[in-house]
Amino acid sequence: MARRTTSTAAVRPVGTVTRGTTNPNRLRRQDRWIAAVHGPAMRRSEAAPVAVDLGYGAAPWTAVELLGRLRTADPRAVVVGVEIEPARVAAAQPYEREGLTFRHGGFEVPVPGEVSLIRAANVLRQYDEEQVAAVWERLCRRLAPDGLLVEGTCDEIGRRHVWVALDRSGPRTVTFATRLGSLDRPSDLAERLPKALIHRNVPGEPVHAFLRDFDRAWAAAAPFASLGARQRWIRSVRALAADWPLTDGPRRWRQGEVSVRWDALAPRTG
Repeated sequence: MARRTTSTAAVRPVGTVTRGTTNPNRLRRQDRWIAAVHGPAMRRSEAAPVAVDLGYGAAPWTAVELLGRLRTADPRAVVVGVEIEPARVAAAQPYEREGLTFRHGGFEVPVPGEVSLIRAANVLRQYDEEQVAAVWERLCRRLAPDGLLVEGTCDEIGRRHVWVALDRSGPRTVTFATRLGSLDRPSDLAERLPKALIHRNVPGEPVHAFLRDFDRAWAAAAPFASLGARQRWIRSVRALAADWPLTDGPRRWRQGEVSVRWDALAPRTG
């Protein structure tokens, strides 16, 4: 997302142009989590819920797919893809249809009114850690009272994700999600930590302790590997729950996910 030079400050996108890497189905794990976890709030909305796919990249696949998956939760859902690079917006326009549009913009989110969802995947990865809090605050101001901001990072083909979920009051949870068959150990997910956490994966920081404990639980659950990676993951997560404030349960764990309260993993000051 980017700040560009234009003649009118009111329409000047805010942010920095990113690489724009994208692939079909790259964000399917996020999409399904959003539909499952945020779907009830969307359905409570009197108006059609508006979701923003912020920084969708060089091709519009993630916005197209987000619409399809959100409509399994609420058939009224509308998706607006927002990109800072005008050429990417122009290339996406042929994909517009009922419920799906594309706009030029950045962190100002050029969509009228409050929105139900903002999803910013692989956007802040290219920013400095010190910039994250201000971007989060700006985006959260655009949310409806029960709206959600999902910000995080994944690999190129969507096997490994980590994202932070925020509401208007700030960050609430951190979710780790993976294709279990590709996992050697849970700390493999460290390379996909969002910008707010990736430089904090060092001794003395909570996220480092969490991943250390997750690896230990995974090792202890090795006998369950004979029943499949899913059963080993579930057993590992159950062990974690004794010491870490998890916010989900077996239904999500079976998907190769686990969510933890943000305040348990938040960086220490200093």
